[in-house]
Amino acid sequence: MATISTIMRGGSRLYVNPETRIKVPGVTSIIGMLPQDFLRYWEAKMVAEAAVNNIGSLVGLVLNDQAGAVDYLKGAARRYTRQRADIGSAAHDVFERLARGEDVRRVGPDIEPYRRHFSEFLDKVQPEFLRLEDIAWSDQHAYAGSFDAIAKVDGELCVLDWKTSKATYPNVSLQLTAYARADKIVDAEGIEHPMPEINAGAVLHVTPEAWALKPVEVSDRVFDHFLALRQTFQWDREISKEVLGKPVASGGALVTGTERRAK
Repeated sequence: MATISTIMRGGSRLYVNPETRIKVPGVTSIIGMLPQDFLRYWEAKMVAEAAVNNIGSLVGLVLNDQAGAVDYLKGAARRYTRQRADIGSAAHDVFERLARGEDVRRVGPDIEPYRRHFSEFLDKVQPEFLRLEDIAWSDQHAYAGSFDAIAKVDGELCVLDWKTSKATYPNVSLQLTAYARADKIVDAEGIEHPMPEINAGAVLHVTPEAWALKPVEVSDRVFDHFLALRQTFQWDREISKEVLGKPVASGGALVTGTERRAK
């Protein structure tokens, strides 16, 4: 198989089989089907903080460009998310290089704490990496996702995920279970490998202040919930667009001859 590519459609990431052109949704996009009511309150908080922290310049902007002021406040959550994503991507790049044995010493000041903590994790835990940054692909259930690592930790084969967010959340169990229950692994060259039997997971949470390795459940019961979200994804993206037909009868306000002639 040639190298797998990804595309974005309707805010979701799709993985594309280069030979069959079959497109399957990404694991994180499927997990995105979970209710996320908390985001409303978080986004409101971001807007409020942007207003309070920039009240002086914001007043000036309102007086000269009200639409611009509105756009600035609307974009508060987006700007924060993009900044965190940039830091996370840079940290993940360093993590992969270190995991592959590269001697990474010089990084930017924002990334240095992450580099130092990941190096300490490697020294203290001594994981034996089998796969890094490959794709887990499921033909049976039509999904795919890029995992951070599969490694032996204390003699146990684990699927690992690196997180640089402020906290870790239960949905990482859905994520790691989906990877572990995939049918195969596709590497960077497009070569397929059988998925080894994995019954353990762990998340490495790295922040500028500290790091922690936490066990994560990888199990059939969690996979059942992931598959339910896979069905919800299909409903949201496909089936829901097919279930309503065109009107077969209609009614409403009377259209008079005067109204028809005026058109």
